Order: sequence, then C-alpha cells, then structure tokens
Amino acid sequence: MAINNKYLVLDNPSRYFIVTGGRGSGKSFGINALLCLLMTEKGHVILFTRYTLRAASISIIPEFVEKIEYLGMQGQFKITKDEIIHLQSGSKILFRGIKTSSGNQVASLKSLQGVTTWVLDEAEELVDENIFDTIDLSVRQKGSVNRVIMIMNPTTKEHFIYNRFFESKGVQEGINGTKGDTTYVHTTYLDNLDNLSESYLMQIKDIKERRPKKYKHQILGGWLDKAEGVIFDNWRLGEFKRIGTSVFGQDYGFSVDPTSLVETNVDTSNKIIYLKLHYYKTGLTTTQIKELNTRIAGSSLIVGDSAEPRLINELAQSNNIIPAVKGQGSITHGISILQDYDLIVDPESLELIKELNNYCWLERKSNTPADNHNHAIDAIRYAVTYQLDNPTRGQYFIS
Repeated sequence: MAINNKYLVLDNPSRYFIVTGGRGSGKSFGINALLCLLMTEKGHVILFTRYTLRAASISIIPEFVEKIEYLGMQGQFKITKDEIIHLQSGSKILFRGIKTSSGNQVASLKSLQGVTTWVLDEAEELVDENIFDTIDLSVRQKGSVNRVIMIMNPTTKEHFIYNRFFESKGVQEGINGTKGDTTYVHTTYLDNLDNLSESYLMQIKDIKERRPKKYKHQILGGWLDKAEGVIFDNWRLGEFKRIGTSVFGQDYGFSVDPTSLVETNVDTSNKIIYLKLHYYKTGLTTTQIKELNTRIAGSSLIVGDSAEPRLINELAQSNNIIPAVKGQGSITHGISILQDYDLIVDPESLELIKELNNYCWLERKSNTPADNHNHAIDAIRYAVTYQLDNPTRGQYFIS
C-alpha cells in the first residue's frame, strides 16, 4: 500500500493539519506511516490521542506495527504497551486516551513534558473545544516544530472544528492546500483505488446509487448540514448540575443495541433539564447492569424500558428501578415534553451528543420519529416523563 502524495505535507510550517476523508480513503494509513518516518529524526515527542482509547497495546499499536513492517523498519523501534520509541533517534510516540474508565485525563495530558506534535485521531469524537484548547496550548516545545494534526471523518457542521477551521476562515470543505497557520488534506476512496477490493468498490457503487446522501457524507467525506428533520435543536453543552434529586433513565440492548444509563435533573423553575450519560455499552449481562447501576445510581430511582419486564424484575432485586409508562402516543408525547425545556448536555456524554445530532423525524407530518439514534434519548424520555407527566407512578402498559 503506497502513501498518497497528498499526505506528504508534514514539512509545511503550519501549526495545524486537518486531515479529512471518507471510508476507504487511506488517511489513517498515510498519516501513521509518516509518523513512523518522522520518528527517525531526533527531538520528536508525539502525543497520539483518541477521545476514548482502549488499551493501546490491543487497539492502536498493532496498526503502527503494520506500518513499521510495511516500511521495512522492523528492529528500529522499541514497543511497549503505550509507547513506541525509535532506538537510534530517541524520538517517540505516546498513546493516550483523553477519556478513560478512570475519568477525564486532560490534566495529565497537558502536563506531559516535551510534546512537539499532538495527533488527535478520530477528532470528530472530541466535541468540547475547551479540552482541545487545553491540550493545544500545552504543545509549545521551544526550538522544535510544533504541530497539531487532526484526523477525522467529517461530522455535522455544528462541530467546533468546522466552525473554527473552515467556516471562520472562509475555507471550502474538501480542499487540499494551506491557509494561514492551517494545512488541509482531503482524500477519498478514489485516491486509494489500488488498495481496495472489487467487492468493496461494488458496495460503494450500491451506496452511491441507493443512498446518495450517505455516499456524500460517509464515502466522500463531506460535512453534514444539521440533520434534516432533526428532532431536538434545543440543546447545548454545559455543566451538569444537580438541582434537587436526580432520576435515571435506562434503555436496554445486548449484542447490537447498547444498554444506556442517563442521569436527568429537572429544573422546573427555569425550564432546564440537565443530562449526563453514564454508560452506553453492548453485550452487558444482567449481573453487569446491576453492578453498574448500583455503583453509579446507588439508591436513586431508575426508570427502565417497560418492554423488558423480566429484566426489570431481576434488576429490582438490587436496584431502585421501576418500569416506564408506555402506550399509544407515548413517544411523541415524551418528545414534546423534552422540546419544551432547554437541554444542557454534559460534554463527555459523547454517544448522547451523537444521538441528538442525528435523531430525526421519519414522517414529520405524522410525528413519527425514526427508530434509530435513540438509545440514550429513550432513556431520557422514560425518566423525564416519569417526573413531569406520570400520574400512574410506575404502572405501565404496552401498546
């Protein structure tokens, strides 16, 4: 697999590099291979982050080992569980997550010494510009070229990266070039045809013919306007506040759909609902859900999806949980309640933010929402409806 010439830009004097592209564009391969080559030079300390990064040794480091082997550089590096060091130059890559199971790691990241290049992979997942600024300002090694490289699949135009590096600079999406302190690189599968299988290209052709909007966004890497027919436009990021008692909402999945737990806190005086997603995971067993609920919610009330009465009965042995009220029109009624409030979303509630950006009307005239991007939102609806509009207090029925 050859490195696309479009990626050979790291010798530009820019501070910022925005690397965008769709699926199959080869952007991760190209940039990561160049980072391996960069480490042959002395004086580089590269901080490689993802917003959420599982153990680097099983997620990202194997990808770099592949690049090292491709470049024929085996034996030149020392590889540990979270670092790759070039034996001759001493330059290294540090792999870190911005958010881990133990919480936000921004404080420890900004205190790392000597960082010359920060790589933010899957940059679309970082939605809090304050976190970006904090780490950005820590990349200031005197006497070195300092870079911030963002690698991403473009998301909606509401993302701060679009607002900051495209809209405010008057830069068109999809360009390749430099403006001010920023270099832009954009590639698509058309730049990587030699490395793609016939079956993959046939799949792309099918998407292009049947779903042109998906083709433009996911395959060509175009930025999305705010989702057409998006249901909630009354939300913003902000600090989660506990005004009185919190009530948790819970939706259930297993192998494909996630199980979610969302904390809601309703400020009726100011018509504000504060929202914090605590977990959003697939494959959880009943025992694991019990343990997570106990650790996070304690004795606080949880309102769970009443479509799973057996599961709720089992959870009730350990958790303070009741089934949600459901019935004809309950979804649209719950949506209307949420639309009547300002929703303040905890910035680390990544999956909830994605849902709010993509939860749309299927049939606007009939007020029918699409049945996707709703696992955390359904949990919110259960909890908030219970608090604001539930005369039966825990009784439920299913239409």
